[in-house]
Amino acid sequence: MSVLIRPKLAAFALVTAAALTLSACGSSATDASGSTSKERFNTSTDQNRYAAPEVASLAAEVPAAIRARGTLEVGNSKGSTAPLTFFAKDNKTLIGVEPDTAYAIASVLGLKVHYNPVSFEQIFVGLDSGKYDVGVSNITVTELRKQKYDMATYRKDEQAFEAKKGTHWRVTGPGDVAGRTIAVPTGTTEEKVLLDWNAENVKAGRKPIDVKYYQDESAVYLALQSGQIDAYLHPSPESRYHSMTSGQTQVIGTLSGAQKDLQGLIAATTKKNNGLGKALNDAINYLIEKGVYRKILARWGLTSDAVTTSQLNPPGLSLKDK
Repeated sequence: MSVLIRPKLAAFALVTAAALTLSACGSSATDASGSTSKERFNTSTDQNRYAAPEVASLAAEVPAAIRARGTLEVGNSKGSTAPLTFFAKDNKTLIGVEPDTAYAIASVLGLKVHYNPVSFEQIFVGLDSGKYDVGVSNITVTELRKQKYDMATYRKDEQAFEAKKGTHWRVTGPGDVAGRTIAVPTGTTEEKVLLDWNAENVKAGRKPIDVKYYQDESAVYLALQSGQIDAYLHPSPESRYHSMTSGQTQVIGTLSGAQKDLQGLIAATTKKNNGLGKALNDAINYLIEKGVYRKILARWGLTSDAVTTSQLNPPGLSLKDK
């Protein structure tokens, strides 16, 4: 998954299930051409991605070697984590909010985008070696990562509990999952949340959480429908997308992985001091200003994850909680 090995902290800002139900059950999403699909989302090979004209002053900020090459080498997570990064109906074309974001950034900087779908950890290997210019793959800003990378933010980082449709219980804190069977992807920030909450429940004398791990999401959803698990904790964009497209599940609680008074953020990530960080930051802010950014989020049902401005290397998740 695109969220593998992301640090998580012990304090979280939770929103009510009522608010999130409203955000997940709004009007049908439209593709970039403005047409409404019965599937709610355009998953064809013809994406009609949003872009913006090249801005000469921003293109001039791009390091000379990248400008001479003419392409922005983007590291993306491979796999099927809709609506973040997944494959179109042809099972070859990379689509989703992350490829769309990279495409728009490249257009402002006067570059053609070239996607490199790899496992999540290989994105960082590619950034370190210079094989990739930037990682646009649901990468959370952390204090540890900021030591090696420049990070230009473009979306909030939130997680969600997804349950079978018709579920009446809600998650607003650790006590709500005491004694419940919860699935979570291994090696992720979501796993750390659940294990921290379990420790808190045990300390408080509550029933422990029965934590379950599955090899793929199809197995998770089969287990959810059959009642083998009570809920699935994973990235909020994935939860909302699946609930909208399947009609079989619902989101029953969300949380933001961050310290108290700190919102977790997702960022376009590039090697530290390579000269590209400011260009990425300025390009994202230009897309926000011109409204292109919000259109990209809207086509994938993620407007609630929007940020008002892109920050370069803002405070991130704590080192001690990595």
